[in-house]
Amino acid sequence: MNLRDKLKAIEKPKSPPKAPEKQFTDCYHGREMRELSEFPGAFDLDLSALRLMTQETLPDDLDPRNILYLDTETTGFMGAGTVAFEVGMGCLTDSGFQIHQLVMRDYPEEKFLLQSIADTLMGYDAICTFNGRTFDVPLLRDRFLMSRMDDSCLDKPHIDLLHIARRVFKLRLQRCNLGKLEEAVLGIPRFDDLPGAQVPQRFFDYLKTGNFDLLTDVLEHNAQDVASLCVLLTAMVEMYRAPENVRHDEDVFSMGVALERFQHVPEARKCYQLTSGNLHAQGQERLAQSYRRGGERDEAVKVWLGMIARHEGGTKPYIELAKHYEHYERDYESALDMTRRAMALSAEPSLFDPPSVQEEQNALQYRYDRLKKKAAKNR
Repeated sequence: MNLRDKLKAIEKPKSPPKAPEKQFTDCYHGREMRELSEFPGAFDLDLSALRLMTQETLPDDLDPRNILYLDTETTGFMGAGTVAFEVGMGCLTDSGFQIHQLVMRDYPEEKFLLQSIADTLMGYDAICTFNGRTFDVPLLRDRFLMSRMDDSCLDKPHIDLLHIARRVFKLRLQRCNLGKLEEAVLGIPRFDDLPGAQVPQRFFDYLKTGNFDLLTDVLEHNAQDVASLCVLLTAMVEMYRAPENVRHDEDVFSMGVALERFQHVPEARKCYQLTSGNLHAQGQERLAQSYRRGGERDEAVKVWLGMIARHEGGTKPYIELAKHYEHYERDYESALDMTRRAMALSAEPSLFDPPSVQEEQNALQYRYDRLKKKAAKNR
């Protein structure tokens, strides 16, 4: 055996050919059409009432069909590396409520998912989410950026129902997550629903096993979220359109506070006037304050006098009238009378007088002494 033969004999065996790399050409697309009977009144969206709910600049000709309802399912909560592995989008059509769901079956499919979102958003005038302003949209912007893709598709008027719902329902419900609102406001409780906290682990289990059935519950959960956005928006627009039909005083009063915050004064006053029950006094107090701030002092006086006649509001209407008579009518005798009556009311015995009562009594005594001197000089 010559040297050449010996070298050939010790040559390493050739490695087997590599398997071809998996080709990723698109993400998963799922579609569902729900009956329009599940979305009563959705086509009759009152744009003027919608504008009362949000500070977003909405198109004058906004069609309910051109609102895209969007919700994401993610691998975490906005930490480093958090990805929206599933995105649900819904819209009203003449045939029903169409839900389009995108799933990233592996990380290389994310760019296809994002491109599908961008392509879909191009056909709509507004986005409606639940906490999307804080979570979903910022997360999607980050993912567009990481994928070196244009995120301008997200530059749409954004109706975030979480903040709108909190302003109206927090006083009554305390917790305002979507599931709670579905049950307490819409009357459509969920059964056998996958808890949102379990969603990320379902996706990671799917990646390990390749069993797409693990995501079935995730898709059902997301589809219901998207559909509920449309129902909730319709219900809240109707509340703002006709507050006289709202059942709970807490909701009517809270709507008034929200409307006043956004400078919708006539609508806020209407809600305060409609507030009854245990919140009637608070509604009347805020109504009087609104009149006072607006320079309509005669109307404010009527409200304060009405509160006194109904024994509402404790010492507050007396104190407000004392201020009014002293500073605006220069009627020191009437101001003194209101202060005296407030002092008598404040002095009524109570089992548990908080420290603020003593502070109030001291302030009333100081006001009384000052007014007494003014009244004496004016005689």
